[in-house]
Amino acid sequence: MTKPILIVGGGPAGLAAAHSLGTVGRSSILIEKEDKLGGAPILSGYAKLVPTGEWAKDAIGGMVQRVEGDSNVKVLAGNTVTDFDGSPGNFTAKFSNGESAQVEAAILCSGFTHFDSVNKPEWGFGTFEDVVTTTQVEQMISSGNGVRCPSDGRKPTRVAILLCVGSRDRQIGREWCSKICCTVSSNLAMEIREELPDCHVYIYYMDIRTFGLYETRYYWRSQEEFKVKYIKARIAEVTSDGEKLIVKGEDTLVKRPITIPFDMVVHAIGMDPNVDNTDIADTFGIDLEPHGFIGSGNTYGSMAATSRPGVYVAGAATGPETIDDSIAQGHAAAMAVLSGLHQPVEKTA
Repeated sequence: MTKPILIVGGGPAGLAAAHSLGTVGRSSILIEKEDKLGGAPILSGYAKLVPTGEWAKDAIGGMVQRVEGDSNVKVLAGNTVTDFDGSPGNFTAKFSNGESAQVEAAILCSGFTHFDSVNKPEWGFGTFEDVVTTTQVEQMISSGNGVRCPSDGRKPTRVAILLCVGSRDRQIGREWCSKICCTVSSNLAMEIREELPDCHVYIYYMDIRTFGLYETRYYWRSQEEFKVKYIKARIAEVTSDGEKLIVKGEDTLVKRPITIPFDMVVHAIGMDPNVDNTDIADTFGIDLEPHGFIGSGNTYGSMAATSRPGVYVAGAATGPETIDDSIAQGHAAAMAVLSGLHQPVEKTA
């Protein structure tokens, strides 16, 4: 009998890895620090996903059900790995519930942490109740209650979405682009306009990075079909006149100050490294990359590899990533594990 594969993290990448291993009859132990599986899309209450438009509770929820119904997968929710020792094919993992297991390899699918907007106080979060995050708007939509101003429950008639909150900002130590925020914001803007046709939605941006085919499906469609307005600007601050939120900044196309009142201001928050990455790196004996995400090997030669043989990584643990690509990387990591454990048959004379 072969030993199971340890998978750390029950989000899209981890679910995909567990499913891939299960389809070829390989057992796995899926450990998740939260009490339920699904990762950010489920735990944070995402609404419709990019690019399929499926509800997160259905798309990712379906992945959860598939894994939970797989006899090849042992799920340990509400647990973490406290120790990991050994070599490829013969590791010992110890868990916070007191259990231990012999495993052949590990796949780290530990994901990311949403940027905390309190680290950008000049843009009003934590000061004004109607300054919210994209995640909070997703929750409003997925709950079925609709987009409302938290302060008094009214339907907003003018909404601003501020891009790159916690991304591409050296002043607060976030030099990276979070990859998906522009597309998610365009999608949210269309959802707001669909629900509230009389609401004017403005997106403030430094640059628009709706990469690949998303350019047409989100950036142009949001403007041409849903009449979302885009303003290239540098935001100075978000204040209040007592009734409305006031977004102050500079329109960088025409080089002039711009001040517009809004009912609601939305921070398009970026993807930070998992807050547990230092502990994860210590436990598994692996390297982090300079920004704090889990370091990954040369994809052309060692797909999903980390700095330690037998320990692999997939998804947003390595840096900002889309859900679809995280799923693909989870499948790829499972294949990498099987390839790495395969012992070639010696030829006989």
